[in-house]
Amino acid sequence: MKIPTHILAPLLLTLFLAGCQGASVSDLAPKSEKQLSEKLVKLMKTKGMTMTAPIMVRIFKEESVLEVWKRKDNGRYDIVTSYQICKWSGKLGPKFIEGDRQAPEGFYAVRPGQMNPKSSYYLSFNTGFPNALDQALGRTGANLMVHGACSSSGCYSMTDAQVQEIYAFARDAFKGGQDSIQLQAFPFRMTAANMARYKDDPNYPFWKNLKEGYDHFEITKVPPKVDVCEKKYVFNNTTDPNAPIAATATCPPMQQPETLKMAYQSYQTNYEAAFSSMVGKSSIQAPSRSIQGLNEAKIIAEWSARRARGERVTQEPPSLSPQDKDAALKPQVMVRLASAVAADKARDEREAGKRHRMTVAAIPAATTAPASTANQVAANVVAPVRQTIAPVPAPAATPVQAPQDVTATVAEQPAKKAWWKIIGN
Repeated sequence: MKIPTHILAPLLLTLFLAGCQGASVSDLAPKSEKQLSEKLVKLMKTKGMTMTAPIMVRIFKEESVLEVWKRKDNGRYDIVTSYQICKWSGKLGPKFIEGDRQAPEGFYAVRPGQMNPKSSYYLSFNTGFPNALDQALGRTGANLMVHGACSSSGCYSMTDAQVQEIYAFARDAFKGGQDSIQLQAFPFRMTAANMARYKDDPNYPFWKNLKEGYDHFEITKVPPKVDVCEKKYVFNNTTDPNAPIAATATCPPMQQPETLKMAYQSYQTNYEAAFSSMVGKSSIQAPSRSIQGLNEAKIIAEWSARRARGERVTQEPPSLSPQDKDAALKPQVMVRLASAVAADKARDEREAGKRHRMTVAAIPAATTAPASTANQVAANVVAPVRQTIAPVPAPAATPVQAPQDVTATVAEQPAKKAWWKIIGN
């Protein structure tokens, strides 16, 4: 069969370009359409999963792990794979307000419209923050993502290769008809030992509420039905259709399947025994840093705003965590964003150039004077020009008066000598 020239020529050009760059034809496909590896496909088949079966995502901050779970033929979910999170922002604890640099915690829904194949961070999808509970609690923020590029200021950031696979899992599930993917974000694996470690943390009541949903999934291996009322999550409850649930209203009468209630009670009995045995044990790992409520969130948000304005701020965000009590009493290094330093330098160069042009423009006006007068005028004019062009030596460092006054200059260059001072030295 003879291929028409208008079809053959572009095909040959594509193959040539692929060969020049060491790529195959499949590499030229959009990154959002990359297929899962044969190894993962084979693993899913052995577990009784289809390519387009629904998925669920679990995130654990302290362990820095993101898990992908997929529904099997029997209706229960099993883990397919897990990824080490490259970076996540903030500390343990929920996101409170815009600018607090916290990655969110809670139960979220990811829908097709939240997928971004043209992300500046390779690929991304929006977590769905704020959800109904976040809004009921007055929590603010937007564009909290799971994305690539390994850079985070409020998100969960993966490597590009990792997010490409995670994106593919979600894309295939949506193709199979899943309308929303449940994303569960936890501070840590909610075991008895971990809950005992954090029993005195200000976020503990919120974490106990998250643990109810965690437990329901551990028992059933099915993503729980999530509702919000009385400003808390409720799980796997059925209600009268004529009594809608509102996030800030009193919870209506609810029911659970009897088998689920019995399984949950048995699970809790075992958990309480394990929790009691862990409390007070010196062998338990020390807790990690956590955000100490709305007050700390406001302090960090103000720090973020000052940093964004290009002001000199501490190198790290302020912290009220007990682990940082001693560090707060020590001198703090103050820095500015490199972009702010560069902007100041560009402005100074523009102003210096403007002064130079104005000075040079004044020289022709002196040519009508007598020769001796003109020479004097030129001498008077050239001197300021030299002073304008010559770099100004950096000021001497100011003695430290108090810890909060200690600063470190960023992006400063050593002063250069004027050319007329170099000659003859």
